[in-house]
Amino acid sequence: MDQALILAPNDVAASARFELLTDVRDVFAVDRLTTQNGKQPALLFYGRLLTDADTALDLLEPRFAARGFTPMLQRSGEDQLLIAVPGVAGQGRTRLWLHLLLVLATLGTTTLAGAMLAGVNLARDPAGILIGIPFSLTLMTILTAHELGHYFMGKWHRVQVSLPYFIPVPFSLGTFGAFIQMRSPIRNRRELFDVGFAGPMVGFVVALALLIFGLVLSDALRGFRTFGPPLGNSLLTSLLTNLLRPQETATILSRNPIALAAYFGILLTGINLLPAGQLDGGHIAYALFGRSARPLAVATVVALFVLGVLYWQGWFLWAGLIFLTGLRHATPLNDVTPIDRDRWLIALGVLVIFVLTFIPQPLRTF
Repeated sequence: MDQALILAPNDVAASARFELLTDVRDVFAVDRLTTQNGKQPALLFYGRLLTDADTALDLLEPRFAARGFTPMLQRSGEDQLLIAVPGVAGQGRTRLWLHLLLVLATLGTTTLAGAMLAGVNLARDPAGILIGIPFSLTLMTILTAHELGHYFMGKWHRVQVSLPYFIPVPFSLGTFGAFIQMRSPIRNRRELFDVGFAGPMVGFVVALALLIFGLVLSDALRGFRTFGPPLGNSLLTSLLTNLLRPQETATILSRNPIALAAYFGILLTGINLLPAGQLDGGHIAYALFGRSARPLAVATVVALFVLGVLYWQGWFLWAGLIFLTGLRHATPLNDVTPIDRDRWLIALGVLVIFVLTFIPQPLRTF
């Protein structure tokens, strides 16, 4: 019989402390040890690293996993803090049928959305739904590129990630986007930054190419014409429409389904780069500033409420979604090591793209 099964609860905790202290002694000098309350209490080791944080994690992860724990490194005032968190991340199971089902459903709802944007009366002309196909394929291409950017960067860093989950809805654009699921913890801020920025950057490049393509071929689908309030512009869409179609800047985006879907791809890129919560911009901000990014997230939500009052009421919805999904950010296993100078330079490029793509008033209602 396993000895742990016949120990009293306090003895089990004492045994775990002793075993973990033995595991850490060559990489972490422990000054004091406390226990965090909970059903499965975490053990907190205060002290200092004897090696760099990434090397320490490489050594500690298999040792802690054998005892049913996961190591995390943080700062606590002047001390460094090693936390033994109960539990070990599992592999997870890929349900390919579910991913394919969601892709097909989202293709259907975005095709429906494209037809409705063109003013098709599907009750009178069911075949008119085919007009929505170019819009659907363009939007799905942008969303897929975005999620695959996250997916392949995660794989590059050996993070366990799922295939994209698309979210179909029978209104608006036909989708609320897509997401991938992290099935293992992010190891450090460098990985968090890379996985966070890869999605919007790949999606942006694809959306930009399709926007230019749609503007150049704006007369290819003359039967497509959206109804509703005129669209607002970002700096980027204003620059491109004035450069490529200077005589038609007011209506050109709504005359071609490819340009229109790419416009929404640009819009979503700008929103995704907001430095708050679970958005990609929130991941990037945490990678840059750590816990100091929280005031920036709060300021972002406040700014969205102000934009909702001044420009577009849809910002109230986005502010609410960011708030409800949480302003706090999951902590990487190594929250001690800051990102390097090269990634700070990339972050400046990300900021430029945010400024170019953000649209304060997507729908000009007055």
